[in-house]
Amino acid sequence: MTDPVAGFSRPAARWLRVVFGVIGLVSLVLGYLGFERLHQDQPDAIHDLYDVLYYDIQLFVLGAEPFQEPGPYPWQLQVARFTAPLFTLLAVFEASRLLLAAEIRRLRARRARGHALVCGDSQFAHMLADRLFADGERVVVVRSEPFGPLEYRRRRYLGVIGDPTSAEVLRGAGLPRARTIYACTGNDDRNHAIANTASRLIQDRRQPPRVYVQVHDPEMCLSLQARRLGAAGSSRLRLDYFHVDDIAARALHRHHPLRPAPGRPAKVLIAGNGTFRRALLVETARHWRACRADPRTGVPVPPLQVDLVAPDAATELALATSRYPFLSTVCQLTAYDRDLDGLTELPQLSTGGYDRIYLCAPDERTGLQFVLDTPALWRGAESSVFVPVYRQAALAAAFHGDSRHDLLDEVHGKLRLYPVLTHACEAPLIAEDLTERLAQQIHDRYLHAQRRAGVRPGDAPAMVNWPQLPESLRRANRAHVQDIAAKLLNLGCVVAPRHGSTGDASAAGQAIDDRIDELARLEHERWCRERQAEGWTYGAPRDDTRRRHPALRPWDELTPEVQEQNREEIRALPDVLSDSGFELIRLSAAVPAQRGGSTDAA
Repeated sequence: MTDPVAGFSRPAARWLRVVFGVIGLVSLVLGYLGFERLHQDQPDAIHDLYDVLYYDIQLFVLGAEPFQEPGPYPWQLQVARFTAPLFTLLAVFEASRLLLAAEIRRLRARRARGHALVCGDSQFAHMLADRLFADGERVVVVRSEPFGPLEYRRRRYLGVIGDPTSAEVLRGAGLPRARTIYACTGNDDRNHAIANTASRLIQDRRQPPRVYVQVHDPEMCLSLQARRLGAAGSSRLRLDYFHVDDIAARALHRHHPLRPAPGRPAKVLIAGNGTFRRALLVETARHWRACRADPRTGVPVPPLQVDLVAPDAATELALATSRYPFLSTVCQLTAYDRDLDGLTELPQLSTGGYDRIYLCAPDERTGLQFVLDTPALWRGAESSVFVPVYRQAALAAAFHGDSRHDLLDEVHGKLRLYPVLTHACEAPLIAEDLTERLAQQIHDRYLHAQRRAGVRPGDAPAMVNWPQLPESLRRANRAHVQDIAAKLLNLGCVVAPRHGSTGDASAAGQAIDDRIDELARLEHERWCRERQAEGWTYGAPRDDTRRRHPALRPWDELTPEVQEQNREEIRALPDVLSDSGFELIRLSAAVPAQRGGSTDAA
């Protein structure tokens, strides 16, 4: 893949080659006609047809013997003596370009700037690179396997061949000037090595790139996110770990939102014990929580009824609700411990009582076959039966092409194959990393608190939803998240994935209460430094045009209301982390900082 705006487009290059071919053919024909006529006029100079052909070919090597004699020459020959060398020069240029193509690509990759760097030979890495390029991104690919000539032509790759964990290889791919880096090999350890190398190569950049590391185990991904959250203040690198299931589950409700059912509670069925079900359950609950909080609905939205059918359904629900406590407040959860063969025995299925059905079998081929052979599922869903697939993207396209390319029947729109890897390649969703999601949640809590206090939407620049929030205020929320590491050290606490009974939430809460004033003051001082760095000064009343703010003063001079607002931000920290599956665990009264570093760049 290459820069989409560099060089000629494919149709233009194709037509240019056609023009070159026409020039060569016209030169050959005119040369032949010209020498034939010269043979008639000067039989002593050109003796037979073989001389005509020989001298005609000589035109393409910048000369022919008859031109040693003075003219005049036929007009056909006058034209051919110029166009034939022109064709030769163009052919030499094209041959040189092809011979030096690999070296040119290497130079372009090394000099690339502001591009996305995709590292890996995996199927997901190939799909992600294709998707980024299709979205207009500048893309450089680093992989171990050589690129074939047809692949260069079809995908217009700008690639580097070599070990993606090597500093020299990544430097040759323009990593020090990249905007985004994706580590997507099939091996987690190699992905971590890429992140380590990237951290060393970009230490001196004022605005370092974002680095996204793919982790293939969802539990390990969450654990690494917790450890990264605790270390965010020690490195300027914007780093996050992601699992394809989490990205695809978020994408599902962006593309296929579940709407509240008028006059009755909505109901969904999640069947199977595949890896996708946990991410699907959590993101479905988050989507429904947003629906309930949306003032445009006009009427109260009841909890979403979710039935989970699997051999370990009760155990899975217990684990999920212990990690994500909001599930029980947003959804009415019911577990049925049975395998897929017993799914058709559910009474709700026979009455068509489900708005949507998800079938997450551990073996996608078996699950797909079950859905195709079980009409009871089609009748049991009001809208669609979703089947997540990882290796059946081509089959999904056969079912869900456009109106001219639908190869298979969708059962009146009831059957929908959902290609997980295809939707996990959506770069905007990958960019909604843990820092971004926590920052958005902090802003949402701020909006809720302000509305309860009587502040109306639009009364202040911050009183808008996250997508409409000015970038300067988004950076402020991200900086608040990135400062969590410093707050945790101050509290003597660490972040860990929630496991329900483990940890001591009361101890962490007590640690916050014991030092609430100190932490609130530190947060206010951090906010003041950040605002002042962007040119804000003290001034009353607030003036966003002139960048004046009444809260830009020492802590002791703040009003009690503003001080309490800072305290509430600190008290909300456990709840903010809990929503993403984390909890605070107190280790000691205080833990000294292990290493210094500047705050992460937003």
